[in-house]
Amino acid sequence: MDIVIDTNVLVAGLLTPFGACGEIVRMVSAGELTLAFDARILSEYNEVLRRPRFGFAEEKVAALLDYIVCRGQAVAPSPLSHALPDPDDEPFLEVTLASQAACLVTGNQKHFPAERCQGAKVISPNEFVVFFKKQQTEK
Repeated sequence: MDIVIDTNVLVAGLLTPFGACGEIVRMVSAGELTLAFDARILSEYNEVLRRPRFGFAEEKVAALLDYIVCRGQAVAPSPLSHALPDPDDEPFLEVTLASQAACLVTGNQKHFPAERCQGAKVISPNEFVVFFKKQQTEK
């Protein structure tokens, strides 16, 4: 299943491995999920994960980003027809639409008003875990 994850989900999953975000990061690492991304998203992941306050080891950040590039789905999205409240969130929705990902998982759903998401499913980490498990039982 292809998904897009907002940076806040990635960071939370690495900081708190036993919550919903941690479960999503584990599913990505296990190859159960494929992350769709573009250069802007990868750059944001890189910049945020290297912030000293998180204390992530440099080599682990590099390995995670390499994994995402090798196992993920790089896309070249088109600009949105309607701007989002925070322009920094636009790459995530653009990639979700361009990759036809199952959903965009974010801890900031309010940043993605439904009327501007062009039909993309934008859900919280907890909602995603429930959605994923339901998809697996229906197979």
